Amino acid sequence: MGDNTLKVFVMMLALVLAMETRPLYAQNAQKPVHSHSGQERAGITLDPIVVIAAPESTPLEIILNPKQAQLPVPASDATDYLKTVPGFSAIRSGGANGDPVFRGMFGSRLNILTNGANILGSCPGRMDAPSSYISPESYDRVTIIKGPQTVLWGGGASAATIRFERVQERYTEPEARANLGFLAGSYDRFEEYADASAGTENIYIRFNANHGHSSDYKDGNGNVVPSKWMKWNADVAVGWTPDEKTLLELSAGTGDGEARYAGRGMDGSQFKRESFAFRFEKSGLGAVVDKLEVQAYYNHADHIMDNYTLRTPSGMMAMPMKSNPTRTLWGGRAAATLRLGESSTLTTGVDAQFDKHDTSSTSSPARQTDIEMWKAGVFGELRTELNQRNAVVAGLRGDFVRAEDSRSRPNNVAPYDKTRDELLPSAFIRYEHSFAELPLQSYIGVGYTERFPDYWELIQNKNAGMNLFRAFPDLEPEKTLQLDAGLQYKNENLNLWLSGYAGIIHDYILFNYVTTTGMMGTSTSSMAQNVDVRTMGGELGASYLFFDHLRLSSSLAYAWAENTDENRPLPQIPPLEVRFGADYETDAWQAGILWRVVAKQDRIARNQGNVVGRDFGESSGFGVLSAYAGFNFADHFNLSAGVDNIFDAAYSEHLNLAGNSGWGFPADSRVYEPGRVFWARVSAEF
Repeated sequence: MGDNTLKVFVMMLALVLAMETRPLYAQNAQKPVHSHSGQERAGITLDPIVVIAAPESTPLEIILNPKQAQLPVPASDATDYLKTVPGFSAIRSGGANGDPVFRGMFGSRLNILTNGANILGSCPGRMDAPSSYISPESYDRVTIIKGPQTVLWGGGASAATIRFERVQERYTEPEARANLGFLAGSYDRFEEYADASAGTENIYIRFNANHGHSSDYKDGNGNVVPSKWMKWNADVAVGWTPDEKTLLELSAGTGDGEARYAGRGMDGSQFKRESFAFRFEKSGLGAVVDKLEVQAYYNHADHIMDNYTLRTPSGMMAMPMKSNPTRTLWGGRAAATLRLGESSTLTTGVDAQFDKHDTSSTSSPARQTDIEMWKAGVFGELRTELNQRNAVVAGLRGDFVRAEDSRSRPNNVAPYDKTRDELLPSAFIRYEHSFAELPLQSYIGVGYTERFPDYWELIQNKNAGMNLFRAFPDLEPEKTLQLDAGLQYKNENLNLWLSGYAGIIHDYILFNYVTTTGMMGTSTSSMAQNVDVRTMGGELGASYLFFDHLRLSSSLAYAWAENTDENRPLPQIPPLEVRFGADYETDAWQAGILWRVVAKQDRIARNQGNVVGRDFGESSGFGVLSAYAGFNFADHFNLSAGVDNIFDAAYSEHLNLAGNSGWGFPADSRVYEPGRVFWARVSAEF
């Protein structure tokens, strides 16, 4: 930890200790509170850091509180946060802005939403993945639904649906609250965030802001890894609640940042975001209509990448180069929840999106549109309680997708239809059962979804010659049929859970990479194709509470996939991962330790992958040990400190970008993870 950072941290701590406190309202992801009074807010203690994330409802649906930090901490964005959840991993390229992967599935197979809205990055190489625009601590709840087991939030989410949400409070009297946090760590890491709101019975305002930065880190071998980053976000929402059944909210947000990448030929010198949203909710409309929801949103990503702001141009890219892609997304959704008798509830509605991608560069400074996409869907999801212990959930969805290729076609490229229309179905059915004699829940379901190729797959930035234009007309939509099943046993002390899956994917979109060496040096190109795939795997977890204070926990995640067209493994599948944890908690003290063990991965498909990453060799196994301790003081403050990678292990993840030669890395070298990291964090709620 640098001297300046430590000084700032000590000053912040002294300031916090000097502040006067008053009763607070603590966010709780498991039981969101929609109304409260000052009396209800008294006597609450802050949540400890989570050692191993576990399901809070069922193994199918994980509900998390993102204000409750995970170990190892801290998370710089949504990818860093999600990778602490069993089954998730990340394609890493440095200190920030990785890409989340769940069960080996990447990209738009994960439907990531913020308050019901999509935000999409603009970089053709996903330098600004959608998750890079999300600050987890500014949200109150994260809901993860595994597999194609919902149709309510968009089509094509074959791997998972992930929703970052802000839970709206209902004020019964004039009141204000604030949630503040400060963090300092090794390599000049410093972050601060604020979540403040005030309201009356009829109106409220809420403000979220965060800022963070870090310098390049050192790996376990003591080598500097280019990974410097900075980012900030600010969001405000104003709402009107004329009665307890009505909500009208307007919100706006912005943000920016920069990041240096060890695994890319250019860095991100701008990650500018602009967001606007409208939301209306009305409940208790009658005997049949229980709730009506309407929302509209606008998200704009203005990204700049270059090779001179955060590095010195060298090698094949010795000349200064710049690219400025932008992404504009308009969307909306309307849904009604209907009561169909005493035992059935139907949620039905429509949603739509318009997506436009523009770009300009050093060689082509005039802004040009390369693709426009329209999506419109209609959906219905029915839940029927057969009796107190059995339920059936089923959903049906249809999506119309239109894509228009706006690029100029070179003369040496054969003509093709530059407009594509597709009608894509999705459906699932799930049976849920609670056992009479045991605190045991189970489910089994089958889901089917079709996913239209996304922008990154249709307009590939790594192809050469005429192949650059073949993906748009040739790539077929992915078709996923998957069986999901799970069990959970939970009593006062013991929590056991298991979730498994097996699937068949027709027309899976796979990338083939080719590296060539010429007079200008080494270059890599890629071409996408459709193949058939089989998948299976699952997650397993257990925890036991001893003496009301000590909890031991463990989790296991495994994913397997086979390219049946070529009789070889599917690339970019994470290896077996096991986590062992222990945490101790009293009213005042908390402590925890996490041992993460990852096996080697020898099931690879060399030079095949996805938009971002490829398999370029087998990976070694590793183990990393992290620990923390925390203390609640002055009623509503918490001070915690920890060490990640205690033994300074030198290791790299299997999902990885190859090091870039501009930083002196060999073409197939892996980007190594940080070595030993010290951190300290102060959080407070008022």
